[in-house]
Amino acid sequence: MIDEIDQLLLKALMEDSRRSLKALAQISGLSSPSVGERLRRLEERGVIRGYRVDVDPRHFGYQLQAIVRVRPLPGRLHEVERLIQSIPEFTECDKITGEDCFVARLQVRSMEQLDELLDRLNAHAETNTAIVKKSSVPRRLPPMAGTY
Repeated sequence: MIDEIDQLLLKALMEDSRRSLKALAQISGLSSPSVGERLRRLEERGVIRGYRVDVDPRHFGYQLQAIVRVRPLPGRLHEVERLIQSIPEFTECDKITGEDCFVARLQVRSMEQLDELLDRLNAHAETNTAIVKKSSVPRRLPPMAGTY
């Protein structure tokens, strides 16, 4: 069970995953060792899956993001999935229901690179691509129980 203190600690870490145990202790009213133990239990239970750095791909020359819907040709589902996994510019991919089988996020440096990467898929699948103009809602968690 995740209690109110766990929720408070998770919210604080989601705002800044680099917060120290001392800072989390001040926020929660617990001692640093108590906070450390709570975090360890949340990690063991799989509630906390990791701590990440959020890096802006534009600083590495990736000026464009695209959302690509992928519909594999008959009998090519697993081949297309492996191909998407092998292309590092695909930074996210979800297997979905419906006519398309995958929705993926692709980071590219240019329109030419986008064409090159999509050409690798087009021998095995149909694609529908949209360029991301702006991320109005960055990736986030839904509200935790009891917090609205």
